[in-house]
Amino acid sequence: MPDQNTEIKNALQVLKNGGLILYPTDTVWGIGCDASNPEAVKKVYNLKQRKDSKALICLVADDRMLKKYVKQVPAAAQNIIDVTDKPTTIIYDEAQNLAENLIADDGSIAIRIPDDDFCFWLSRKFNGAIVSTSANISGAPTPKSFKEIAPEVLKGVDYVVNLQREKICDKPSSIIKLSNNGVVKIIRE
Repeated sequence: MPDQNTEIKNALQVLKNGGLILYPTDTVWGIGCDASNPEAVKKVYNLKQRKDSKALICLVADDRMLKKYVKQVPAAAQNIIDVTDKPTTIIYDEAQNLAENLIADDGSIAIRIPDDDFCFWLSRKFNGAIVSTSANISGAPTPKSFKEIAPEVLKGVDYVVNLQREKICDKPSSIIKLSNNGVVKIIRE
């Protein structure tokens, strides 16, 4: 049986070298890369056959890391994170220290702090944000399990994490846009 520490070590090597990983998250299987590497981010868009005008989600380990990528984290963000009982991605204004092609045209970025041991340790040991976008070609259904991931996605990444392959995922995270001016907008429930 695969060991989590070995899988983290293998995934870290790929992330540090600008490659793509396929990994289990707290929601669905994700395609990931170093969120500060524009060439790696471009590879994700190419693999998904997705326009780079449509922003991607990032995962960070904790609040401390979140502050590295968002100029001003609204106070309401922590309240939302604390009270939600399901995975929630928050879109923040004024992204920083990330690949330009990852940041939306309005300067915002979607970030989630996952409630998942593997994702936490991967991000913590990487010491940075990791792209997390569903493991499908743009427009195709989001795979609910590892078995549903398309062969072209499997072949298009540099490393496939060998953990949680039996896990079934119901749906992706909720997405909330939390503007610095206090406006809250639910993008996806």
